[in-house]
Amino acid sequence: MPFIARHLTKTPVTRDKMSMTINTDPYWWEEAPPKSTPHKDIDPECDVVVIGAGYTGLTAALTLSKAGKSVQVFDKDVAGAAASSRNGGITSGSLRISYSKAAEKHGEAYARAMFREVNEARQHLKDLIVENDIECDYHLTGLFTGALTQSDFNSMQRETELLDIQTGGDTQIVTKDMLPDYIGSDKYAGGISNDAIGTIHPAKFVAGLYEAACKAGANVHAETAVLKVERRGGVFHIETERGTCQAENVIVATNGYTDGFDRWLRRRLVPVKSRIVVTEKLSPNLVSSLMPRGSAMGERKKLYRYFRPTPDGKRILMGGREPPWVSNIDKTTENGRRALTSIFPQLDGVRITHSWSGNVAFSRANVPQFFSHDGIHYAVGYCGSGTVWAPWLGKKAALKILGDPNGKSCFECDPPKSVPLYNGTPWFLPVVIAGYGIQDWISSKR
Repeated sequence: MPFIARHLTKTPVTRDKMSMTINTDPYWWEEAPPKSTPHKDIDPECDVVVIGAGYTGLTAALTLSKAGKSVQVFDKDVAGAAASSRNGGITSGSLRISYSKAAEKHGEAYARAMFREVNEARQHLKDLIVENDIECDYHLTGLFTGALTQSDFNSMQRETELLDIQTGGDTQIVTKDMLPDYIGSDKYAGGISNDAIGTIHPAKFVAGLYEAACKAGANVHAETAVLKVERRGGVFHIETERGTCQAENVIVATNGYTDGFDRWLRRRLVPVKSRIVVTEKLSPNLVSSLMPRGSAMGERKKLYRYFRPTPDGKRILMGGREPPWVSNIDKTTENGRRALTSIFPQLDGVRITHSWSGNVAFSRANVPQFFSHDGIHYAVGYCGSGTVWAPWLGKKAALKILGDPNGKSCFECDPPKSVPLYNGTPWFLPVVIAGYGIQDWISSKR
């Protein structure tokens, strides 16, 4: 039975300009709605407390429980109801920094190791799904990324050739004449396609992780907000709205949904809203003509947009950053529809049935980060690629606690610096996003 989380209002509906009811719950919840579970007693003591029951927290809990540790997971909402069941389900693991920029900033050896870890993280996701028998419509569909101009295509080609030489990548250059094999649109000057990237049903995946973690022995306390974490004499005291407990270690895995329980982290992590829209059911022939390979797709832009067929091949999903100055659901949904029809004019007149938002999170580093502060372990800042990075760094945090040398990562770092003049409310986002939009416009005119 579908849930209504107590921190959310009853699902509102709106109507698009074609007078069709729009569901503002994620499309994924139709097959795998996050569910309320009965409250269990909180154990007064345990080895590890994990805060956040999404991809990061559940993978950490699964890893620790399998190693024999007693683990309690707390989440203020129903497990998996935040970003883990609200994303587009593309297993990209992409980094916002290019290989050449990483080499310039950190050196060739570090850049090479960083991008090889991207491949390891993708493989880890596949292994996690297979080893725990998680049915989540996982398929290596590939990811096509389109270049809007010839200049962008030339830059993508140079960067791809450099990366593949250094890391043995799986990326193919897609020239203009090859585009009909990849996409039914004449918008792009070319692009690249990475066969190591696929798609999943995100809500099914997080539900499978939840079951695996519980089966391994983790005690998950959903709809139980953490109010305070305090370290006294080498032991952490965790205060929740349903009671307290003590733990030797704590992992914070709240990412774009971090609230006031950790004000230190809130000053270092910027939540950004992303909106996803899904079309009504389409002819399978139409979908296959637009996406011949069934691939996930994206565009080379500062304000990145992505799109993919749904697992049944009957609808198309479009996602991207939501302008913070537009709060009207009709307008944000229409923005998504227009973005989709700008790529596929064939879809003009097609209705949108689902439109929802969720938070992704960025730090000043603009790459996923794994670090410790005052003894607490953090895995956060996935920059919109959390489908791959959240399970990977959740596992790394767990292995770090276990003292396992496999817990080392290129993305382990010193605690990030706070964002100046920021206390958790991203007042500056309208200026940043508008600036990115201007850069995209200038780039499109080259």
